[in-house]
Amino acid sequence: MLREIYLSPAGRIISLIMRVVAYLKQPFMVYGYRDRVSGKFRKFTRISSSAVLGDSHNISIDDNVWIWHHSIVDGSNGVSIGEGCQIGAWVGIFTHGSQVSVRLYGNKYINTNKEDRKGYTRAGVKIGQYAFIGAGATIMPGVSIGNGALIAAGAIVSCDVPDFGIARGSPAKVVGDVRKLDEKYWNDSDLQDLYFDQAGRTAWIEKKSRTLADDNGRGN
Repeated sequence: MLREIYLSPAGRIISLIMRVVAYLKQPFMVYGYRDRVSGKFRKFTRISSSAVLGDSHNISIDDNVWIWHHSIVDGSNGVSIGEGCQIGAWVGIFTHGSQVSVRLYGNKYINTNKEDRKGYTRAGVKIGQYAFIGAGATIMPGVSIGNGALIAAGAIVSCDVPDFGIARGSPAKVVGDVRKLDEKYWNDSDLQDLYFDQAGRTAWIEKKSRTLADDNGRGN
């Protein structure tokens, strides 16, 4: 019966209604966020309507942050997200884990006080300024991600990533430095003075100059 109605001229109306409902239910970016840790309103932070911020009173979010669709931030043990950080879709940031404890306690797990559970992981996460977290990445409890770091899509990060580090893989490993990607733009007059970390930019240039000088010295 429903199929017959759908294939009749009324099907066009049904299709239109379904499209309207789908449009109204689709995720959208919400501009502006009140950081519950500092109490400050982050005017330029944008967080998807579909993102889940658990225990948001423990999640510190600075300004100019972007958190895309269907991502989850578990604030149960504290999360700090620095200015300008970009977090892709389907990212998971976790600060607790029951992967050991649930086996130790069996069917008594649910009745055991969370604070008393042995083998239960509790550790905060810190993400630095202007770090980029690719779509589908997973950040495990206790991880610190440095300023300007780049986490590749799908990476599972269980160890710290330094400032400017590029990490990818499962488990993720540091495989490069984002300044190598950025340096080709540093002579652009429109961008020269805008780089978020001028000290880091200068350190990279000086390091390259020393390496070049050393190479020339060995060549002589």
